[in-house]
Order: sequence, then structure tokens, then C-alpha cells
Amino acid sequence: MSTRSAADLYEDDFYAWTQLQAKELRRFARSRPNLPLDLPHIAEEIADLGKNLRDSMRSWARHIIEHLLLLEYSPAQEPRRGWTAEIVNLRSEIEDRLTPSLHRDLKRRLPLLYDRARGDLRKKLAPYGEAHIADRFPERCPYSLDQVLGDFWPEPRDQVCG
Repeated sequence: MSTRSAADLYEDDFYAWTQLQAKELRRFARSRPNLPLDLPHIAEEIADLGKNLRDSMRSWARHIIEHLLLLEYSPAQEPRRGWTAEIVNLRSEIEDRLTPSLHRDLKRRLPLLYDRARGDLRKKLAPYGEAHIADRFPERCPYSLDQVLGDFWPEPRDQVCG
């Protein structure tokens, strides 16, 4: 990859850039250059920068899914503003950092993110005697990635307390 295209990748897809740079540093380290550089650890740190960003994106998307489920299925009224505000904040965080490779990662992992969100919500609702709400959540993710990341707001379902 030329210097120019590596610089373009840095600007266009930071996550992909970190993974490429780590790979190239590891390859360079195998040539055993006589330099006072800790190339294996430098490569690992650069790769971790990208992985931390990727993991943050996954976490933010999972939390958005949790709040979308709560907005759609929970009869609770008071926390709705907070859930909505949190979705807005998380969508902004993602929008500021989303790259093509991270978008592909989120799209590929959406079913797993949903399963985790659904399970986490069950645990979070249980102490409030509301675990039964999670029984109404669909088995499969009802939201597309565009809905999770975009301007989608689910309609509250008719709630029957009990």
C-alpha cells in the first residue's frame, strides 16, 4: 500500500488503518531490524486502538437496541425521556466514529448484539419485578442496522401490566 493510500485509509477508515498498520509492523518485526523499537508491542497497541473503537461501537449499538426495546415494550413512562436522550447521544457517538469497516462489523454482528441486549435487559428488569416484559421481546432482532443507527423510533406497544 502506498503512503498516500495509507493516509487516505487513516482519514476514511481508522479501524481498518489500525489493523493494517499493526499487520505491517508485525511483518517488519519479523525481518528483525536492528532498531531500538519494541515493534511487537507497538503493533499490539495500534491494533488495540482499533479494537477498542470497534468494541465501543458494538457496546453503543447494543445499548441503543436495549433502549429501543424499552421504548417499544416497557409500560414505564417516567424513564422514557432518558431512554430517548441516551439513544440520541449514542447515535451521535457512533455517527462521529463510524467507518465502512465498522459499519460492516455492526451489520454482521447485529443478531449477536440483539441477543446480548435482550439477555442484559432481562437481568436489568428482574430487580424491578419487570422481567416478564422481556418475555415479549422477539426472538430475532426486529430492527435493521439502519433503524438502530438512524432516526427510527418504535411505536409503544399496548401495555398490559401484570
